[in-house]
Amino acid sequence: MKKNRNILLSLLFIAAFYSNAQPYQIGHVQITYTDPARASRSIQTEIYYPTTTAGTSVPVSFGQFPLIVFGHGFVMTWDAYQNIWDDLVPQGYIIAFPRTEGNFSPNHGEFGKDLAFLVTKMQSESATNSASLFYNHINLKSAIMGHSMGGGSSFLAAKNNTSITTMVSFAAANTTPSSITAAQNVSVPSLIFSGQNDCVAPANQHQTPMYDSLNSSCKTFISIKGAAHCEFANNNFNCSFGQSTCTPAPTITRAQQQDVTSDFLKLWLAYYLKDDCNAKTIFNDSLSASARINYQQACVVYSNPVITQMGSILQSTSANTYQWYLNGNPISGANSQTYTFSSSGNYSVEVTYGDNCPYVSNTINIMATSILNEEASLIFNIYPNPTSDLINIEYISNKNVEPVLEIKNVLGQIIFTERLALNNSSVKISRVELANFESGIYFVYLNVEEQTIVKKIIKK
Repeated sequence: MKKNRNILLSLLFIAAFYSNAQPYQIGHVQITYTDPARASRSIQTEIYYPTTTAGTSVPVSFGQFPLIVFGHGFVMTWDAYQNIWDDLVPQGYIIAFPRTEGNFSPNHGEFGKDLAFLVTKMQSESATNSASLFYNHINLKSAIMGHSMGGGSSFLAAKNNTSITTMVSFAAANTTPSSITAAQNVSVPSLIFSGQNDCVAPANQHQTPMYDSLNSSCKTFISIKGAAHCEFANNNFNCSFGQSTCTPAPTITRAQQQDVTSDFLKLWLAYYLKDDCNAKTIFNDSLSASARINYQQACVVYSNPVITQMGSILQSTSANTYQWYLNGNPISGANSQTYTFSSSGNYSVEVTYGDNCPYVSNTINIMATSILNEEASLIFNIYPNPTSDLINIEYISNKNVEPVLEIKNVLGQIIFTERLALNNSSVKISRVELANFESGIYFVYLNVEEQTIVKKIIKK
């Protein structure tokens, strides 16, 4: 019963998420781009984009949109992926389908380069070419996606490519050069879709080793139960014929497979290409709640920041950006990791990390009186604690004497000592390596003249 309730809640979250999306009409244009770095290689491209009136070469809707470049499968044509553009363009995405390497002897390496080239080319034209249909309509968020051969080529395009935002593949087939090897140098967040009943590119030979090899900051593998290889796209003779020669066959319909794919794909793209932080929560909740999939995930986990006080200085744990608050109101110009306060009140900080989502700290109540005086001439803090390899010593002293740091074991023996730099009225950080220390309890002493402060640490 609890599992069913979780699934229902997840579906309700997804329905509410999509109900708020802007419904655009679909425009279409064919453009042939030329890559001068590859002997003026021509890349004929079908592009679908948001518009207020459906049609060919009609104006793009007002605003800037994320760009998706999609690679087709082996001997498959771009129009087999109408399910993709029908699903995503109304949500506010521009999707480009290169038509290159559609023969029976495709060059996977060149196809991967086509995918990567179109991202930079179209973004550049949007920024600089006033004659382009897409002038000022493509933002800097982008995804490289692909199915089967195009899925494998997406790894080649994403290799050592930090100019893209994310990579998504559907039933990716290993390519030449190897997508599995290329995955080792893919660092952008990646979503890998796989069909449990894929007999054309079985997961254990293709998508699983690709996923395992990925060096992404966040990677997710979704195996759709009963799903097959070709059903990520609409019906295509070449793909269907190849699939008919192997087993197992799919046990869910094409529509069911595409529904599952759409539910997770839209949430992933909304988070990474539109900075929708709520989509991340729904995506992860849906992974756990859905009975239609099996999944794996390995992502950097971002946590709420922690504030520590040292004298009149507040310091946040490390993040990308900072905004300090006093009594719930932002403090103008307070955008550093530390903040020196001068008045009483409740202080907190809001930070962002690589995903640009806000994370809020604990609140510290400050009574701004005699923060650092002769009776409290030395303050210091240690983190992380427990630790496995190093500790950070943060300290502040109003004495004109270099503090002495000592670390003692439980027998009282001094096993480390160091004289620290003078640090009047500002926080100083000194790092101590503990990798060679045995696991156990230690005591850290900080001495300045007659004053000594002792803190206990645990080495894991």
